[in-house]
Amino acid sequence: MIGAIESPEVRLLNLKGRNFVDLMDFEISELRHFLETGHDLKQKQKRGEPHELLKGKSMAMIFMKSSTRTRVSFEVGMTQLGGHALFLQPSGTQLGRGETIADTAQVLGRYCDVIMARVFGHEEVTELAKFAGVPVVNGLSDLLHPCQIMADMMTIEEHKGKLEGLKIAYVGDSNNVSNSIMQGCTIMGMDVTIGSPKGYTPSDDILKKTSALSKTHGTTLTVVNDPSEAVKGVDVIYTDTFFSMGQERLKEKEDALMQFQVNDTLVGKAKSDVIVMHCLPAHRDEELTSKVMDGPHSVVFDQAENRLHAQKGILALIV
Repeated sequence: MIGAIESPEVRLLNLKGRNFVDLMDFEISELRHFLETGHDLKQKQKRGEPHELLKGKSMAMIFMKSSTRTRVSFEVGMTQLGGHALFLQPSGTQLGRGETIADTAQVLGRYCDVIMARVFGHEEVTELAKFAGVPVVNGLSDLLHPCQIMADMMTIEEHKGKLEGLKIAYVGDSNNVSNSIMQGCTIMGMDVTIGSPKGYTPSDDILKKTSALSKTHGTTLTVVNDPSEAVKGVDVIYTDTFFSMGQERLKEKEDALMQFQVNDTLVGKAKSDVIVMHCLPAHRDEELTSKVMDGPHSVVFDQAENRLHAQKGILALIV
């Protein structure tokens, strides 16, 4: 079973008190510890074994963006760990009346043991982490989506048995998900290709940082403007919605990105046992066809389930 045996180096790691904001804050051994803990807690749940590692602990969940998977997986996960989660929106807190993030962070940090935030600007979650005095988890920002990629890597390991040496292609609009894919998958030894139309490729800043990361870890990071070239011979194809939450729906952008739709033709250019991933919610028959999403290559609902288990692993170790 993946994650059943930890290396001596992993067993010695202490991640208590760490923020989980950016995957580049962690070494490969630390991300491995998170993944193995997630796998282990998933198996405990499947066997019906109690794992109330956070009994008596409380988590504040700040949602500046609406959510299905993030809210439910964190709230249920905290309950299964024996703790308690509080759902907070700006309209129901003083954030909605102009209280600063720094002031809110200092107050919540005195009440709660951990804070999870789903925000717009990445600086909002980094400011929370600066002032809270307790661990802060990035549930999503416009720049990064680290918890999603932890669940994705768990899913890849379940279906492929490993991460190191595999090839993953992300096709579509470069966004917070593709940014975190470039970080997490590179650290864990995967070769990453981003396939996006011109004008929708990763920012120069994120490319500079992740390119340096790939050199450090002996992997490749490639950006191409041809979807067929991007997926040639890959083990994993990943896509996401063309328009992130709050973005204006532009026909010019839609027309450009439709050339990168994940359909049977594109899937046929990858390895025969390729798995297809999407972080959801999906716009069926836009970024990927319903036939692919519901087909034999798809693991999208395994990904969704693993948000619960990966995040439990994160919370168990940092709290």
